[in-house]
Amino acid sequence: MRAPMPQCPSRPGDVAGDVDETPTDEVPVPGPGDRPMTLLERLGWPWGVLGAAIPQVVFAVAIVVVPLLAAAGIALAVALVQAAIFRARGEPTTTVLGGVFGVAIASGIAVWTGSASNFFLVGIVAALIGLVATTASVVVRRPLTGLAWNALHGGGHAWRQDRPARRAHDVATLAAAAVFAARFVVTQWLYGIDSTGGLAIAKVVMGTPMTLVAAVVAFWAFRRSTRRLITPTVRAREDRLSPG
Repeated sequence: MRAPMPQCPSRPGDVAGDVDETPTDEVPVPGPGDRPMTLLERLGWPWGVLGAAIPQVVFAVAIVVVPLLAAAGIALAVALVQAAIFRARGEPTTTVLGGVFGVAIASGIAVWTGSASNFFLVGIVAALIGLVATTASVVVRRPLTGLAWNALHGGGHAWRQDRPARRAHDVATLAAAAVFAARFVVTQWLYGIDSTGGLAIAKVVMGTPMTLVAAVVAFWAFRRSTRRLITPTVRAREDRLSPG
């Protein structure tokens, strides 16, 4: 009578590798709850983006009826209230601290210089920096949305060698550059004519709506990269781990 053939030990990472059929932890299989946060979510979307314009609009309204110092204080108080609400909602720390920090700097510059328009100077400089950074990243063939996608998915992906994925991120990053360029040109012109009300309106009109447009393009580039570089790997892993 022949002795029974010994069973081969399970390979590390096999889902049915344990005797009690408990999945092993050596090769995690992504699940619905394992989706990485998107860039907008890390920045506090939607409340961080939607709430960014509120203190500036409040400042533009307040400066009409109260002195500069009081208007700056009111705007800062609104930012602090927003931060408390965001914190209570469990929003990211960047949302809570970023809004307060930005309004505090803007208020300080306006009070220090004695010019209400300077309250919006931080946003103008930020738009210029964003324009330069996004444009330069495309020129050196390292578009910022691609770097963000790679970082949010653990790093190490050959997205720059995949021409369709890199082109998608070129388009997405250039879309962001166009948004920054439009904001800088318009707000710089309004700043030059000392239009505090116009700057507040521009902040609302060119804030959330234009951010959404750029986000849609970035979302398309993110999905394209994921389908090309991550989905095939996950499917191959699932096929390898499936019984039979």
